Order: sequence, then structure tokens, then C-alpha cells
Amino acid sequence: MKLTKTAKTKIKPGMTLIEITVVILVLLTLISVLFIGANIYKKGADRAACILNIRNVHQAVRANQNLKGINTGTALNMSTEIYNTAAGTDGDGNAITAVERYLSEPNCPTDDGLYTAQGVYPEVGIAAVICANNGLASGGAISDHAPENTNGW
Repeated sequence: MKLTKTAKTKIKPGMTLIEITVVILVLLTLISVLFIGANIYKKGADRAACILNIRNVHQAVRANQNLKGINTGTALNMSTEIYNTAAGTDGDGNAITAVERYLSEPNCPTDDGLYTAQGVYPEVGIAAVICANNGLASGGAISDHAPENTNGW
């Protein structure tokens, strides 16, 4: 028995150049949205890490204050009372032994910025350190490298 085709099927050739261009543009748009989302995620993670650093330093200051019975407003030297000291030599070549205290001096994860200490044991509700990035941002708005609420600190 002989098979016969009753309807001719037209085979469509591959994608046209315009269709390929549209597909590439859609893919590039999706990739750019992914990079924007990743950048926003990193900024949020850096902000959270910075606030945790501020909280950890503040807890170390409060622990030192409570253990030694120091009143608020008393002078505070972070490098001799709170932060660890690494072993090494000073500018004159004298040996410095390592001293373990509460924590190592932290850096802001955004740009390795340092934290500015208050200089005194703070009152309740005031953080012991301030991030260098917690000033006026480029747009004139207050930067968000600070806890929203420090009541009870």
C-alpha cells in the first residue's frame, strides 16, 4: 500500500535576526536586574553587620562598666579598656605583649571604616561608638549605619 500525503506541511526556518535580538535583550535585562538586586542585598547585609558591630562594642563597654562599677560620664579609653592588644613592638622597638580583653577593634564592612568612640561611658540609650558612615549621605539624607532604636542600651 502506498502512503500519500494529504496536506503539505510547511517547515518554518530558524529564528530571524530580530527575534534573536529580542531574546538577547530580554536576557540582558534579566541579568541587570539580578545584579541590581545583589547590590541591594550586599548593602543591606553590610548595614546589618555594622549595626551588630556597634551593638557588640556597646555590650563590651557596658560589661566593663558593670564589672568595675564605673559611673556613666567617666572617661573611656577603648584601646586600653575594651579592645584586644596584639603582640608586637611599639615605635621605640619595645616588645608589646598581647592582651585579651572583650573584643578586637571592629571595622565597618562597607569600606573598612573605623568607629568613633564617645570618649566616656555613655548614658543609657546612647551608643558607645558611631560608624564613620553614619553622617550625611551624598543625597543629604542621614546614613543608615546606626541602630534605629537604642533605648535600653
